[in-house]
Amino acid sequence: MTIIANNICCTRGARQVLQDVSFYLSTKDCLILRGPNGVGKSTLLRVLAGLGQPASGTLELDHDDVAYSGHLDAVKYQLTVVENLSFWAGVYGTDTIAAVIDRFGLRQLADRYAANLSAGQKRRLGLARLTLSNRKIWLMDEPTTSLDTEHTQLIARSISEHCGQGGIAVLSTHLDLDIPTAKTLDLARFGPTKHIDTSIFLEGSY
Repeated sequence: MTIIANNICCTRGARQVLQDVSFYLSTKDCLILRGPNGVGKSTLLRVLAGLGQPASGTLELDHDDVAYSGHLDAVKYQLTVVENLSFWAGVYGTDTIAAVIDRFGLRQLADRYAANLSAGQKRRLGLARLTLSNRKIWLMDEPTTSLDTEHTQLIARSISEHCGQGGIAVLSTHLDLDIPTAKTLDLARFGPTKHIDTSIFLEGSY
């Protein structure tokens, strides 16, 4: 299982935001996308998820292996926490709802309607879907938004465990998450007006 991006160029509307992005990921890899707001982190993640196409370059990955978590939490407000998870368990054909509820600290919220959850609780419910998916590739856009320190650490542990068990994770964040094996890619180096060496990464990366 791999993700191979070769000289990917991405556009937002009619404007090019990224140029010549290249990287290679395989089993157990975690890649953190860095860069200022508007640099193209969300755009790249959507392209990886198959929700957009690169303007040029090539991308190799199996989208059947992908679970994507964007800015919205994929939560149905008219359903309870357990009903939301049951819905996604049915979509993905899994039966691990009880374990996921405990893992993400949702037990006391199980019968609460999603509309009545706090922003952080909705975020945890949305992220719990990734674990239910049993997909090997997690794509996560700012997964720790609205989370307190305790639950930010929980998400970091979940990502580490997912990769340690043979998965791949690609996420954007401004935080320094405790994911020891993570590599970082600074997307500011891939601006469309710059001619760059696509092998350049942040210190401690490839």
